[in-house]
Amino acid sequence: MLVEKNKNYTVTIKDIGSNGEGIGKYNDFAIFVPNCVTGDEVEVKIIKTNKNFAVGKIIRIVNFSNIRVPQKCNFATQCGGCQFQHVNYEYQLEWKQNKVKNALYRIGGIQVVVNHTIGMPAPFYYRNKAQYPIQKINDEIQIGFYANKSHNIINIDKCIIQDEINESIIKIVKDFLITYNVSIYKEENHNGLIRHLVIRSGYYNKNVMICLVINGDNLPYKDKLVEMLCNITQITSVILNFNKNKTNVILGDKYNTIFGADTIQDNIGNLIFNLSPLSFFQVNPIQTNILYKIVEEYADLKGTETVLDLYCGIGTITLTLAQNAKKVYGVEIVEQAIKDAKQNALNNNINNVEFIVGKAEEIDFEIHPDIVVLDPPRKGCELSLINTLLDMLPSKIIYVSCDPATLARDISYLKEQYHVEKVQPIDMFPHTNHVETVVLMSRK
Repeated sequence: MLVEKNKNYTVTIKDIGSNGEGIGKYNDFAIFVPNCVTGDEVEVKIIKTNKNFAVGKIIRIVNFSNIRVPQKCNFATQCGGCQFQHVNYEYQLEWKQNKVKNALYRIGGIQVVVNHTIGMPAPFYYRNKAQYPIQKINDEIQIGFYANKSHNIINIDKCIIQDEINESIIKIVKDFLITYNVSIYKEENHNGLIRHLVIRSGYYNKNVMICLVINGDNLPYKDKLVEMLCNITQITSVILNFNKNKTNVILGDKYNTIFGADTIQDNIGNLIFNLSPLSFFQVNPIQTNILYKIVEEYADLKGTETVLDLYCGIGTITLTLAQNAKKVYGVEIVEQAIKDAKQNALNNNINNVEFIVGKAEEIDFEIHPDIVVLDPPRKGCELSLINTLLDMLPSKIIYVSCDPATLARDISYLKEQYHVEKVQPIDMFPHTNHVETVVLMSRK
């Protein structure tokens, strides 16, 4: 072992790892250090060791990298939400481009030109949804975000990547919980009522939905909560979500509207979408519009094509492409999402779509699509679905990915039959280590 636990060492950070941690070396032995950037010289205390690497904690920065910038948030090094607030934004975009490129090569064995990451002109206050866990510690109610790799809450009154209106909402909810002595959920014994506060904002119409997740069937003094929240005129919906399960899953399956509408609306391009508490919707509306324009560009529809949109959610991509396709099928496992998708089709007067409830990998496809769109969760596609695609052999596959590693793995299974034409990273989550990627594959 070249380094010892609890001892201090001075290292220069040579690179940033795939999770955003700095990588330095001491006598060629790798040390991973969070909250560092390439070029930093840091004194670190070793907190974990094994035979291949160690993990260190910054004691002090000896020399600052020229790509390090001041953090705008006081909680950036504590909260698990942002990994890159200390990193120059242009370097963040370059790093994300390289993250995609390296994953495709190392995991997928694919050498291809990866376009520059499309960033935001103003990469702050961009999220339209926030999920705040709530705890009570030493008689103090805490509403915020989990510390990195922990279930300890960082009590946050201001977040520079969330909608600014959230600050006022958090204060009102906290005042309500204190005034009416409402019990707070305890994860360790499954007692208490209030679990989470979820806030969803419509970017274009500025409407706001408040959703309180409770470990029970009713919220005492709920009329008082509505009265307090309605001092904020943008709030058009207050909802109780019921989650009595011992689980880390935030939302339960059932909810009840106690004020206003069951949904709020937002736009993508010229389409309007109704969003329920359970709806999946991209959290960065500005970048979502860019992403969908790229999907449209890659599809290059002429009006004669049949398109299959897998993992379609509430039908955002399905309906976007349906405007220029002959027919689009959307498949999604969440039944409520499909109900929302059908309603969204009606609201937008689009009738050349069909939505199907089911797992993408288990649907018995009798259609023969010209184009397949994949937008899977972080775990990527099941191998059975990949095999189905290889049986279908559509002319094009457009893959929208939130994880370069599973993207690369899935493309590696397809590369014998498909050529990777274009790869476009998009910065949907500035100041984090996450990157969205759109890939166009054409049949050989």
